[in-house]
Amino acid sequence: MNVLVLVGSLRAGSTNRRLADAAVAHLPAGVDATVFEHLAELPHYSEELDHDDVLPSVARDLREAVADADALLLVTPEYNGSMPSALKNAVDWASRPRGASAVSGVPAAVLGASGSPRAAQWAREEGVKVLRVAGADVLDDTVGVGAAFQAFEDGRLSDTALDAALRDLVTRLATHASRRHEAA
Repeated sequence: MNVLVLVGSLRAGSTNRRLADAAVAHLPAGVDATVFEHLAELPHYSEELDHDDVLPSVARDLREAVADADALLLVTPEYNGSMPSALKNAVDWASRPRGASAVSGVPAAVLGASGSPRAAQWAREEGVKVLRVAGADVLDDTVGVGAAFQAFEDGRLSDTALDAALRDLVTRLATHASRRHEAA
């Protein structure tokens, strides 16, 4: 099984990348993860670009990565009370064509980290909403890390209860994806 990870912060070493790495470390044995590293290269979604003869290769690569994934993990910072445009743009590309998109029915979960004590709450809520509208099968709960600049120690969350919640969420995502895969 493979989980595709979309990290909305484009900065190397960001707290959201650290959160993604911590989540991946908690995946059950036999579950691999791939981080899509090219969000910054995706052009803004446009129907004019969404044709085989002009489809940007990075958009094709994203769609193929989503189609090959058994689950999605969206990891978002919060910018101005919402998720960053790069992440929303990736979901927009993955959600086409409507009704037959790569993201349709794919199990998904949302995480977020922020320097704020609100733990990227609004961005996480937006992530769940956008993925649901796009057709993904999103877990209801999310995990948020507030005061994220001080939240990590040796690649893990220093708050043991929060680290356990992260482990629980990614384990449930993997279990959900496994059940869907077996039923197919």
